[in-house]
Amino acid sequence: MRVAVVFPGQGSQFAGMADGWLEHPEGRKVIEEVSDAMERDLAALSRDEEMLKTTEVVQPALFACDLAAFRVLEAVGVRFSGAAGHSLGEFVALVAAGALELRPALELVVTRGRAMQGASEERPGTMTALIGIGADDGAQIADAARGDDVLVVANENSPKQVVLSGSLGAIDRAEEIARERGAKAMRLRVAGAFHSALMEPAVADIDDAIARLTFNTPAFPVVPNVTGTPTSVPDQLREALRRHVVSPVRWEATIRNLADAEVDTFVEAGPGDVLTKLARRTVGGVRAVPVRSPEEAVAFASDAGRAS
Repeated sequence: MRVAVVFPGQGSQFAGMADGWLEHPEGRKVIEEVSDAMERDLAALSRDEEMLKTTEVVQPALFACDLAAFRVLEAVGVRFSGAAGHSLGEFVALVAAGALELRPALELVVTRGRAMQGASEERPGTMTALIGIGADDGAQIADAARGDDVLVVANENSPKQVVLSGSLGAIDRAEEIARERGAKAMRLRVAGAFHSALMEPAVADIDDAIARLTFNTPAFPVVPNVTGTPTSVPDQLREALRRHVVSPVRWEATIRNLADAEVDTFVEAGPGDVLTKLARRTVGGVRAVPVRSPEEAVAFASDAGRAS
């Protein structure tokens, strides 16, 4: 069995998402370390639905929960052949693989969250998932709805799901066109138009923070969102992060390329099961399992041990 761990990003959060990880020593250690570094109680913040609507809180909270899930999986004996993370989740993947240390990565996540929150306030926008169409049709809808506004394909999630990001009016028009074409449009729970040009005001602060980081050779390949291709080269991982916030998330390519690298099992570490469903819809014959609690981590490790 070759296992890749995938980490969800913003949109998967829910109130109380950190509480379960506090029940396992390794999960609690991560939540407490992140809380100490931020000088804020991440578990308490994660119970506050209003706070979870702000980018600068939800990003470090998700980072902590995703990484807590990974540390518990490690503790129960799961070994990995690759990692990827959807948007924010890429930062967790880099820590999980050892390409970045936890504290510097967290400082980058905090900087990123604040910069993106500021960009969202300066240049308002939003995102919508179009279900039932692929990247080419999504691009056509974006072209038809854009007008003089910003509107792009932000996430190429699966053969039948894309996410558009852009100005509020353009998103409204895109949703109307998508529904006319028989697709479902679902507005995302995000504070801005991530992975679009509306995030340009955030780039300088994020780039400065990345420049101060040391990137190590990871223990297993990591797949950057902007390429969708696994790599273990530190400079490639750094360069991909520099373009991350204004570039599309090539998630369909990520899953396909990991499968081509003989990964046969995907474990989603963190809140929700969105990435589990996307993996199943993208590649036939692979196993995809969500791990949302210590109990699910133990169950996955037991199944993996029997399959080895």
